[in-house]
Amino acid sequence: MSILNNSDLHQIFENLDKNGDGLVSLEELNWLLDKTGVKFSLGELESLTGKTRLDFNGFLLFYDSISNKQNNGSNEDVEEGNENQESDLVNAFKVFDLNGDGFISCEELQNVLSRLELWDASSGRDCRTMIRVYDTNLDGQLDFEEFKNMMFLTIS
Repeated sequence: MSILNNSDLHQIFENLDKNGDGLVSLEELNWLLDKTGVKFSLGELESLTGKTRLDFNGFLLFYDSISNKQNNGSNEDVEEGNENQESDLVNAFKVFDLNGDGFISCEELQNVLSRLELWDASSGRDCRTMIRVYDTNLDGQLDFEEFKNMMFLTIS
């Protein structure tokens, strides 16, 4: 089960498209990536997308391209990629773990999603249910390993 389905991605796209023209600039996209702990320069984004603005289909292609695991290259490249991926996951975890206690609570998840304008209280979503899907020890919050498993299942 993926946390970000097509409807979620469409909502993110619409929130990023501040002027409602059906396009998201690389600056807007970079703002979201930066808020989630993913660092790209505008040049890197343009190189990845081949464009300076993305329609929804381009946004989906970009999401797919950064969320798919790359297993090309030598073992050394794969090991370095795994280290970078682990570091990125640690940074992403810290974005959600607002009080630094090593766990992501429902309140922290909702707080971060709200700040990113990805939480709509009227949507009927319940962050406890979202957490419960990946909470293997059933303590009502996500530790780093549960978060990591969630992210790997989400991008697989």
